[in-house]
Amino acid sequence: MNHNHESHGRNPTILEVLLLLALFLAIAFSFTGIFDLSIQLALFIALFLVIMLGLRLGYTYNDLQEALKNGIFNGLEAVLILIAVGALIGTWIAGGIVPSIIYYGLEFIHPSIFLLATVILCAITSLATGTSWGTAGTAGIAMVGVGEGLGIPLPMVVGAVLSGAYFGDKLSPLSDSTVLTASMTKVNIVEHIKSLLFVSIPALIISGIAFTIVGFSYTADNTDLSRVESIMTAIGNTFHISWIMLIPALVVIVLLAMKKPAIPTIAFGALLGAVWAFIFQNMDFISALGTAYEGFSLQSGNEFMDELLNRGGITSMVGSVMVIILGLGFGGLLNYIGALQVLVDSFKKFIKNTGRLSVSTLLTGFLSNVFGCAMYVSLILTPKIMEKSYDRLNVDRRILSRNTEVGGTLTSGMVPWSDNGIFMAAMFGVPVLQYLPYMWLNFAAIILVIIYGYTNKFIWYTERNPENEQIR
Repeated sequence: MNHNHESHGRNPTILEVLLLLALFLAIAFSFTGIFDLSIQLALFIALFLVIMLGLRLGYTYNDLQEALKNGIFNGLEAVLILIAVGALIGTWIAGGIVPSIIYYGLEFIHPSIFLLATVILCAITSLATGTSWGTAGTAGIAMVGVGEGLGIPLPMVVGAVLSGAYFGDKLSPLSDSTVLTASMTKVNIVEHIKSLLFVSIPALIISGIAFTIVGFSYTADNTDLSRVESIMTAIGNTFHISWIMLIPALVVIVLLAMKKPAIPTIAFGALLGAVWAFIFQNMDFISALGTAYEGFSLQSGNEFMDELLNRGGITSMVGSVMVIILGLGFGGLLNYIGALQVLVDSFKKFIKNTGRLSVSTLLTGFLSNVFGCAMYVSLILTPKIMEKSYDRLNVDRRILSRNTEVGGTLTSGMVPWSDNGIFMAAMFGVPVLQYLPYMWLNFAAIILVIIYGYTNKFIWYTERNPENEQIR
């Protein structure tokens, strides 16, 4: 999706770009914060703001519409995964898979180590499956249920889920974002993952320690165990609970670990959920299949359980799908008219050493999430925008791929209108700005990248360059 030089448009000035982005942010914040309007509407309006600027720059409407379509096309896989995950959550609740995980979690996990256990379980799930979204929708939903049962604040539980989910997602060779980053930066995927270990492992340890310390304030003494009992009883009365219920989850994890493609694997998992609902939960098969589209619904009289388990289904993902489609189009247009390039060119003069190079890459990744509204946009644009600066300072491309991943993937869930932010907020019913302070692994990784940049630790060069050794 390169800038089209055959068109007769000029590049925007930095002032035009800043005005456009300021206008977009003003609309986005006022719609969501003041007028209680949807972010989707703000994005839809933003498309026309970019088109108006494009026309002013001399592009034709047809060229701009083509750029819009190209932008959307580049991220359509995310839409299909989202639809499959929605179907999976619906049937896995109906089939007793999610309720069984919640039940066993409440039975076996001690409140004081619950947050650490959540980070570890979600890290293992996402390492095995390569998807932070799939992890959030399966292990994540279950752990949020357990945490709610134990009386631990929901935003904190979501922070622990996301810390684990993004850890595995970064290091799994099955992860589409990891593969995309490696290919965009022209780095071998194994080398890319190896360089990420220097950031991810310490970040996991730091966040694990932090969650453990906080977890100790939730001991059995100040946890309402009668509430835990009543939830377990309600789940046990409503669903047939058994270890057999965990088989579909294992099947999906094994298939993904065998490098089977994500969309059909998740869809197959959803079908297994419907079969399980029919066999074990006394649901007729047609109704069970219906939960893939409509989601699961239950009126048990236990308010907590109804709220926890009435979710899922393809229809629950419609809002997220709209954000991704409009966001990808917005990012595609901004890229096409050269707006992002103009922004980055303006801070090229600032990049004189590896510390500033790292900060600039993180900022580019974050801003691509803010203005491109999708992690894919960030992972495609950041390497394109930053690679010349790395080559100029003779910094190895593995550092570019690592910093792109941290700046692009790990900040996506922090932006309320990005694909990840919308998905996670919708999935857990916790607004982005509430769970944001607890994304400890993500913050630790960002800080480590900046420290490495300024201290020259774990930074590799394409050739020994004495200048780089002296510049700090």
